[in-house]
Amino acid sequence: MSEGPEERVDPRQLEGGLRRVVGRRTLLLFVIGDILGAGIYALVGKVSGEVGGAVWLPFLVAFVLAALTATAYAELVGKYPQAAGAALYVNRAFGVPFVTFVVAFAVMMSGVTSASAAARAFGGDYLAEFVSLPTLVGALAFLAVVTLVNLAGISESIKVNVALTLVEASGLLVIIVIGVFALVGGDGEPSRALEFHPGGGAFLGVVGGTALAFYALLGFEDSVNLAEEAKDPERDFPVALFGGLAVAVVIYGAVAFTATMLVDARTLQSSTGPLLEVVKVAGLDFPPKLFALIALLAVGNTALINMIMASRLVYGMARERIVPPPLGAVHPTRRTPWVAIAFTVALAVALVATGDVGGLADTTVLLLLCVFALVNVCVLVLRRERVEHRHFRAPTWMPVLGAASCLFLTLPITGRDGEVYLRALVLLAIGLVLWLVNRMVLRRTARSGATRPGRG
Repeated sequence: MSEGPEERVDPRQLEGGLRRVVGRRTLLLFVIGDILGAGIYALVGKVSGEVGGAVWLPFLVAFVLAALTATAYAELVGKYPQAAGAALYVNRAFGVPFVTFVVAFAVMMSGVTSASAAARAFGGDYLAEFVSLPTLVGALAFLAVVTLVNLAGISESIKVNVALTLVEASGLLVIIVIGVFALVGGDGEPSRALEFHPGGGAFLGVVGGTALAFYALLGFEDSVNLAEEAKDPERDFPVALFGGLAVAVVIYGAVAFTATMLVDARTLQSSTGPLLEVVKVAGLDFPPKLFALIALLAVGNTALINMIMASRLVYGMARERIVPPPLGAVHPTRRTPWVAIAFTVALAVALVATGDVGGLADTTVLLLLCVFALVNVCVLVLRRERVEHRHFRAPTWMPVLGAASCLFLTLPITGRDGEVYLRALVLLAIGLVLWLVNRMVLRRTARSGATRPGRG
């Protein structure tokens, strides 16, 4: 659905914004590439621990819930095609600077926790195919490499990202091909993919599995940061968001079906490299070491994307004087926000040292579910504002149900450990400290400026 006159002029174009060069196909590929990553490579086993062999079910439910929130993003990015995402929508809806800051900081922290989960996954069974190291040592070494790439520069980072996106997609294609050959050859146990053995009951099992599976579908929301560079954001973003989610869930469903068809749930649950277990038992002769390398690169891509996003958000907030200005320092030769990078890496190191893959992934989901709930509310609040150009309009029941489902998934009923809530609160408390320190610095600067002219 749409609203407004047929002819429209985008005022941002007249004001000289970013160059609009991103078309619908590129947007779709960006969304798919942003969703695919460490989640499916690392969490199939964890989800299996919640529901048994029917791993595809939580992924399907997570897709439906993600699609509800995607309708909110589709409407808002078409209505306000600017590169700021959730923080922009919350600011327009409520106009409370501190709330806007909390949302932006939560998004930034979700990037750090996601990268930390990827680092723990990197240091597990996939890495063990090449070298025997304690998981923590492997994870920290991995973070060091990601940091060096991030410091090298955005151009170098993006080139690495594009290459790794192709690699991670090829790894999932390998698993799907293995599944096809297994079905044709009569290998495996397809009926096992229909077995439903939730530990805490059917409802709680699906809810717990969905909360974890949601992590694998995150990334669609990042695409709204390309709003100012899209050729026709009002028309293209709905197609890219819904199309990207649909492609991802089909791939995930096929991968999950193959995994449980070939490997029993207990083995998947106990492995930090569940898809490697699939390759090892497959009738198709594919070198486990090669697949482990693909998985490591896929996990690396997830961490790189999130650390780039997190460091740039900190940098942007520092430049806007929302957090202490020193966090906005730029390296004199590489022109990268080195202090912001160091800050986010320090947080990631602390998280890697104190959490596991499942807990860190769940923290990421918890933070973003809170943000998503607010975004869904923003759609309804901002219906009072009219714009002159046409844009996608979500049926009202979808953002209402989206907000309710996001809030429900934040509750302890999902089986989420108390340490996940504590970790999220500590991370947000760090943001509160930065906010207060910055406020005090700004007040002192203002007072100093007000008294200086009267001296001498």
